[in-house]
Amino acid sequence: MKYLATIIIIFIGVFKSYGQYTVEGTVTDENDTPIPFANVILHFQQEKGKTPKGEITDDQGKFRFSKIQKGMYQLEISVLGFKVKKSDNFYLESNKTLNFTIQEENQALSEVEITARRPVIKQTAEKLVVDLEKTEMINSSLQDVMRKVPGILVTNNGISVAGKSGVRILINGKTTEYMDVETLLRDFPADNIAKVEVVEQPGAEYDASGTGAVINIILKKNVKLGTHGSAMVWVGEDEGFEYGTRASIASYKNKLNWQASIGHSRPTWRDDLFLVRTVGDETYDQVTREPYDPVNLNIGGSLDYYLSKHHSIGIGGRWNSRQSDRIATSRTVISDSNNSNILLSENTFDRDRVDFNINPYYEYKTDKDRLLIDFNYIDYVNDDTNTLSDVMGSTVDFTDRRYLQDGKYNIKTYRLDYSRNLSDDLKLSFGSKFADVNTDNDLQSFEENESGTGFVLDPETSSRFLIDETIFALYTKLNANFGKWSFSGGLRYEDSKTDGTSIFLKNGVMTTEINKRPISKLFPSASISRKITEAIGASLSYSYRIERPSYGSLNSFQEFLDPFSASEGNPRLRPAFTNNYQFNLTYEGQPFFTVGYSRTNDEIFDLIKQNNETAQIRQQAVNVENFENWNFRLFGPLNFIKKLDGFTGFIVNRNSFTSASHDVNLSKWNLIWFLQANYKLPWDVNLEVSGNYGTGALEGQIEVDWLAGLDFSLGKKFLDNKLKVNLGFNKMLNRGFVGNIDYGNGTANVESNGSRQNIQLRVSYSFGSKFGKKKSKRNSSRDEENRIENNN
Repeated sequence: MKYLATIIIIFIGVFKSYGQYTVEGTVTDENDTPIPFANVILHFQQEKGKTPKGEITDDQGKFRFSKIQKGMYQLEISVLGFKVKKSDNFYLESNKTLNFTIQEENQALSEVEITARRPVIKQTAEKLVVDLEKTEMINSSLQDVMRKVPGILVTNNGISVAGKSGVRILINGKTTEYMDVETLLRDFPADNIAKVEVVEQPGAEYDASGTGAVINIILKKNVKLGTHGSAMVWVGEDEGFEYGTRASIASYKNKLNWQASIGHSRPTWRDDLFLVRTVGDETYDQVTREPYDPVNLNIGGSLDYYLSKHHSIGIGGRWNSRQSDRIATSRTVISDSNNSNILLSENTFDRDRVDFNINPYYEYKTDKDRLLIDFNYIDYVNDDTNTLSDVMGSTVDFTDRRYLQDGKYNIKTYRLDYSRNLSDDLKLSFGSKFADVNTDNDLQSFEENESGTGFVLDPETSSRFLIDETIFALYTKLNANFGKWSFSGGLRYEDSKTDGTSIFLKNGVMTTEINKRPISKLFPSASISRKITEAIGASLSYSYRIERPSYGSLNSFQEFLDPFSASEGNPRLRPAFTNNYQFNLTYEGQPFFTVGYSRTNDEIFDLIKQNNETAQIRQQAVNVENFENWNFRLFGPLNFIKKLDGFTGFIVNRNSFTSASHDVNLSKWNLIWFLQANYKLPWDVNLEVSGNYGTGALEGQIEVDWLAGLDFSLGKKFLDNKLKVNLGFNKMLNRGFVGNIDYGNGTANVESNGSRQNIQLRVSYSFGSKFGKKKSKRNSSRDEENRIENNN
């Protein structure tokens, strides 16, 4: 019986396979180039309602249907950017090979294409996602994009989310090569941005560093067949004539995908400082104006090669150069009830920086698994010369000084990330990262010689500062869905060792001082969400974070703005630790109402102190024991108004700093209203308006009065959307920070403002392939670079 059963099973298998055949073939374009990822559908023509079979072509454009029964069939080929192709009906009674040549679609897809005038916005428990790929809005720079994201406030003093500064900006999961937020916002082009993620509760896959939000800028990946590109030029007027140009080209054929870009710009702007302070019975009335006109040059490129359907390798690189030569002029009137003197000074800055980045990777990806191995190398060099001198007409004497500061930064990061979809509702991720950072800053300080003809080295105020840091991290994360409930939980372990070495002359003896800071800690994060109705959802999230001091703030060097004011580093600065809590209500997946609370121990705080004996002001980063932030946010769309699109909302925020060791006790509520609107004018001209108004706020030690901003632009497209023209009017209402400072032994009225009424005309032209197909994106991390500071 046993052998009989075996024979029957074999007979049944042979019987079933009888009459089963194979249909295969290749899909190419008119240039005989294989088309990968094309949809191939096999329709059974003899039985209506029978489910068709589908396949996707591989990297060589090949497809294959196996075990097909005898009968009448038809093949249909479709891929975005090409005309649909159907075969004639054929009767299958043997193996069959059918090859197809498909034609590129030359007509616009207006009848099926869905466009939006505003970004597509989605709120999750961990982050707010703003998808820009479907918007018709014309954005000139990253600053324009940021002003369109709900909850983000951009002023001349920086960027904040829900009233909290300390924002970290990543590009494709990596910190940008720009070392300061202001430069990034002004110079980074917006035409290549696909999405913006505002991550207020970063999961375990993110570095634990940062007490504020993480803003991840996701760039568009080359997803179009063939060769295509764009060229852009802009001119404007701010603190003088400004201009810039950028060009990019990309190609995707067969398994090879490459893209390259080059950009050159010379923007202009000005920062002003007005400071009136009391020193004993004297008044110091200071006006400082700093014009900027840096020269930027950047070159970038990437190469991806698809080894097979699941394996790919690639490499990317960027080279950036920035030269900033400027002269800040200061005028300080020193007066009491009987006398008045004037101090006139010039501060000449000559700063050059060059940074280079290279990033090879390997990726394995299937429907269930994804493995990414990533290496990133950064080499960054800056050469700074700073000369502080008096000006003819000054009645207060001081000794001219010159500072030469050379900095070298070398950062290497190694990262491995793996994720597996255990089911449609369960996903497990884990990974590891190792970072190795070495920095070397050498400061040479010079004083004017007795004859006033040159400078001589001052060894007592010269020093060298080195950092050797390693960070090793492991993380795991679980995502699960249970009906209307969703859960995400992760745990990250970081072990960091930071050695700071100061070499300086003390009492005539060369001294070496080493500060070690080892940290080993677990960082949990979790969120839970529930769909209350079809439209309304709720989520609650938590994260534990660390804010490591920036490499620049650990440097004890002094940087003088004028003879009476300077900033200096603090090599004994400790990291800060934050507990973040957030509750969200969403409507149709979009932000509606949010409550957030965070508490930070050892908050890194810019403390401003005045010495009444020398009349000197010093700004230094210190640790204050406690910092608390409450924020309440309410958002709403504007599309209920005919032809109007966009968002408006309110943010109510409270910041509180307390420190017994530094005699700090500051607390203040404030309200911010913001608006981002788009209106389609006649002749298809798109009008965009961004505005904000805020009541008094607390920006560190400065109590700020009301602030406001207003920008608008007009944009139109020509030549089948290939030519885009944008005329922007920025900073039309730009009331910066106007407030007061309490030093403890004196007070000051302060106004920090920039130039106003910036006008820019931008023209861009796109050429080459118009339609393409989507491929997967990849992210990796380069977060240590964020901690380098060089405000040019």
